[in-house]
Amino acid sequence: MKNIGLALGGGAVLGAAHIGVLRALDEFNIKIDAISGTSIGAFVAVFFAFGKNWEEINAIASELKWIDITAISLSRYGLLSNDKLGDLIIDHLGDKNIEDARIPLAIVATDVTSGDRVILKKGSIAEAVMASTCIPGIFKPVVINDRMLVDGGIVENVPIHTARELGVKTVIGVDLNARHTYQKPGNILDVILNSFHYLMQHSDKYYTRDADLLIEPGLDDFNRSDMRQVGDLIRKGHEDARKALKNSSLF
Repeated sequence: MKNIGLALGGGAVLGAAHIGVLRALDEFNIKIDAISGTSIGAFVAVFFAFGKNWEEINAIASELKWIDITAISLSRYGLLSNDKLGDLIIDHLGDKNIEDARIPLAIVATDVTSGDRVILKKGSIAEAVMASTCIPGIFKPVVINDRMLVDGGIVENVPIHTARELGVKTVIGVDLNARHTYQKPGNILDVILNSFHYLMQHSDKYYTRDADLLIEPGLDDFNRSDMRQVGDLIRKGHEDARKALKNSSLF
């Protein structure tokens, strides 16, 4: 049995805090033996599983803008396409499959037809991340193996059970929503993201209680759509992860 698994949850732009968590884990010399990710957590998890360290992921994330990862969609199922996000992953990692990762990797998506949790452990990393980050109503669904997939946050926003299923003994979960309050929406994107994450908060409380260590960065000062916050989010994630690790009896 492998030792430590890391479960990275969803939270749109708040996901930059995951990079700070990776930095803290590195500073505490904590080796991650398997990783799972949902939504933006899947994006970060893929880079980590394929050998990118927190500094390299930071460099990639710090340059991102909405225009870099979205495009107008002609689909009746969504206003936008996140195909560009898949292209970005291929540009940095190559056209790789999940099973090629350096450490075991699992990505969570939702079958929008059945409502089932779909765990992606094989196949294209680009398509898997596109599916897991496909916010319903914003992005068109991604079809994999004849299943129409959308954001995994609907079924398991902090994929602790999925990490456990990879065979690890101890699971560290990162919940971006637990200590985040909501500001008045500034645009339609904020309205959709706030509404979507309200729904996920309730299920998060059920799933996250099974983590051996739950890191909950305090992200009240940030919103979910402004990519100009990335640097500050990384710093906050690092700061709060260090506190959680220092206070934990696990390490």
